[in-house]
Amino acid sequence: MTMERGTSDETRVVRVCSADGARHADVLESAREVASSVPVVEVGSLGHTALAPVVLATDGGRTGFYVDCSPTEVRGLVERMEDGEFPTEDARHVVEHDPDIRRLPTPETGPLAVGRREALGPCGWLAPAFPEDYGRLIAEDAREDPDGLCEDVAALGLLGRGRGDGCHDEPIAPAWDAVREADGEPVVVVNGNEADPAAADRLLLEGASVAVLDGALAVAAAVGAEDVVVYANEADDLAFERCETAGDALAEGTDVEIQVAAGPDEYRAGERTMALESLEGADRIEARRTPPGPEEHGLFGRPTAIHTPRTLAQLRTALLEPDDFEPDDADPGTRIVTVAGEERATVELSTGSSLETALGAVPREGFKIACVGGRFGGFTRSLETPMSAPALRSSNLGTNGVIELFDGSHCTVALAGKRASFAREANCGRCVPCREGSKQLVELLRAIYDGEYDTGSIRELSRVMRRTSTCYFGRAASRPVTTAMDAFETEFAAHARGQCLAGECTDDQPASRPGSTVES
Repeated sequence: MTMERGTSDETRVVRVCSADGARHADVLESAREVASSVPVVEVGSLGHTALAPVVLATDGGRTGFYVDCSPTEVRGLVERMEDGEFPTEDARHVVEHDPDIRRLPTPETGPLAVGRREALGPCGWLAPAFPEDYGRLIAEDAREDPDGLCEDVAALGLLGRGRGDGCHDEPIAPAWDAVREADGEPVVVVNGNEADPAAADRLLLEGASVAVLDGALAVAAAVGAEDVVVYANEADDLAFERCETAGDALAEGTDVEIQVAAGPDEYRAGERTMALESLEGADRIEARRTPPGPEEHGLFGRPTAIHTPRTLAQLRTALLEPDDFEPDDADPGTRIVTVAGEERATVELSTGSSLETALGAVPREGFKIACVGGRFGGFTRSLETPMSAPALRSSNLGTNGVIELFDGSHCTVALAGKRASFAREANCGRCVPCREGSKQLVELLRAIYDGEYDTGSIRELSRVMRRTSTCYFGRAASRPVTTAMDAFETEFAAHARGQCLAGECTDDQPASRPGSTVES
């Protein structure tokens, strides 16, 4: 699919939000078949699967939201707009807004009202790959005063977002200083290869391509780089296409070359040093030992600033609207989180907000278990923890921006076992603590089903993996197990007695035993 035009000069426009599957493509085609004077523009996803396909019809300062829209419905909507009408009777919401707004105007009620739309603002509203839609670009300011940019970012105290960021939950400004001071030609890498489908990096690459690359170009100006490499997942064709289009447009008139490359659809390939190995074409992707870090010895040995799309989108927001940032906070700004259950909803919350706030975006009543932080996040009974990185770390939860919800039919021991099995099968094999530790962890969990629950051995093994593994994969791999033990000790003890309190692990369901399955 290609995008033929932007939205910046249009007062009457129909936006079709992209989403997974073929339904939105049929809606887009039907809308364009009957459109002549009213432009039909494909924009990014809103991040709410329960609402898709979504069509937004705008007339000046009013926008109607049409959810679960069919090809027939969008055809009728476009035909009426062609006749000069603005039909609202079938709209889920009608929102009044500034006609020149450059972020999605949100309703006052419903799932789209949860949180804020800052870094997520372009998604579902602006044509992803057209710079004209985005207004002011921070890269232009950065090229004029790179030292001033570095000072501003240092003052803001922005932390890196996502496990694949070179500054994962750490301030990004010192890393830029290290890149500037290192010998060699600097390069900027946009690490967008996040294989966890619930993480927001893919959403941003697809729905806010210009915003992400604008942030990357600003980093390039700050560190003196003339190359930006976007590292996308090989399964994300739409993200690849839109980043190429946006990169070509943004690179005009600059000395910076923007390249887009694809890496394997594997969880480990998103770790920051394994991403660099993949970009270099390594036959076997393994984590690199640090120090030195990528800031000194990164892509092909060059000083490298590596950031996720989430970090770069947040950087753009911080520089455009610094008054919304509280630099005295331990984690200033907002964080993007996806609630994943039967449906997925991606929201953006201030870091002082409770995780529980995000539940308002999904059609769900209650949960038994929540896993916070992605594949190797922490299991918990409560989501009253604030969104900030320090608060999540102190609660032994992950910060990778995913909340998975499980009801009472799920066995906590089986869930923890599947995560341990995944760690055993998917690690790179470079270091002993991760490679052998994950095998031993699976065996210790399997022993529970045979009546032996050795809590001391599990916790000591987890401690060794956490403290001595080479990369984040190994350091976080045991967290699902230890947090599950902390929050659901009675279920582990019951399994050692031959009982599954959830009723999931039975003799006719051997796949529930750790080591029998690998979670994809």
